[in-house]
Amino acid sequence: MITEIILFSGAIIFLIFLSGLFSGTETALTASSPSRIHRMAKSGNKKAALVERLTDEAEKLIGAILLGNNMVNILASALATAFSIRVFGEIGVIYATITMTILVLVFAEVLPKTYAIINPERVALKAAPFAKITVMLFSPVVMLVQVIVRTTLKIFGVDTHGQQILSAHDEIRGAISLQAYEGGLIKHNKDMLDSILDLQDIQLEDVMVHRKNIEMINADDSEEEIFSQVVKSPFTRLPLWKDNPENIIGVIHAKEVLRAVKNNNGSLVGLNFTEIANEPWFVPETTNLQEQLATFLSKKLHFALVVDEYGAFMGVTTLEDILEEIVGDIYDEHDTLSSDIKILQNGSIIVNGDTPIRDLNRQFNWSLDDEEAITIAGYVIDIAESIPLPGQQFFQDGFTFEILKRRRNQITSLLIIPKNK
Repeated sequence: MITEIILFSGAIIFLIFLSGLFSGTETALTASSPSRIHRMAKSGNKKAALVERLTDEAEKLIGAILLGNNMVNILASALATAFSIRVFGEIGVIYATITMTILVLVFAEVLPKTYAIINPERVALKAAPFAKITVMLFSPVVMLVQVIVRTTLKIFGVDTHGQQILSAHDEIRGAISLQAYEGGLIKHNKDMLDSILDLQDIQLEDVMVHRKNIEMINADDSEEEIFSQVVKSPFTRLPLWKDNPENIIGVIHAKEVLRAVKNNNGSLVGLNFTEIANEPWFVPETTNLQEQLATFLSKKLHFALVVDEYGAFMGVTTLEDILEEIVGDIYDEHDTLSSDIKILQNGSIIVNGDTPIRDLNRQFNWSLDDEEAITIAGYVIDIAESIPLPGQQFFQDGFTFEILKRRRNQITSLLIIPKNK
């Protein structure tokens, strides 16, 4: 009897150890940082390379580990139940159930998984060979299980082929949010990283300078007038139009103008600004910022004219506009420091009507919808379904919007009372 007790106890302990090994391996391989494992693999760590190969086929890996874990747990429980019935009779089923529940929960689940979560990369590297053997042994069964699962899901209208559970952008964004929540990132750095990920979702129409706010040069003006405008302007590049402001025939660069004047012995007489101007570059307003940034860099250009689907001139965009989406406003010694946002002592906010909704969301951690409008004025007009008058108030998602100033059909200033103010 003593020999039988030792054999049964040894077998159960060994099976619980195997169960804990399966649980720890699963947790470590799924919790380990892909970027750290990738760096180790690139530096020549063979076990890290093995971890990468295993996690690349996550479905097969998890299936094999779960299969092995369930097998040893069921076998351990069956042995414990059979032995308890022989010793205690039918009530032994209860004893075996209670004992195995405690042993499996503590030593096969909580303990190994806790250790694996604390040391994911270390455990993953050590457990990689064991996981490889497990996958090799149970691959045929796992493939059969996958076929059964996919067929069953397909019957209920769920197609699992080609489905990516979490995109790389979503994974990175989640990591950024987690680090910011835990205090590992300050808000400014989080905003910059989020903005980089947002570049492919933002179109030029969202960041361009609208044509009504653009300083342009009339090609029919005199040489003196054009030169004076170029020198006085805070902008380096100015669109040149002829006959109609919609008809952009070139882009004048201040440095090219000064070079032309120098070559003309310092005289403006006879200068042809149309010839001095660079050829205009037109881009569609639906181009996203990631594409435009790549094009700016490849063409070594900083300035583009934005047109709509009909070819109508809508505004201009620059390399600086895109960079400001990432790092915030960039000022130089010629820029005038001005803020479109004024925070009052009671927490209310006065903003210009043309302030982008995205800027407000980023600065105050709001979540105003910017799908239907780009500016805060457009947002309120969309709510009102008309052009409101000064003094009118509108309420949306806990916010109060009051119109302060209006010029013709344009809202120029608003008061925003945030939630709980």
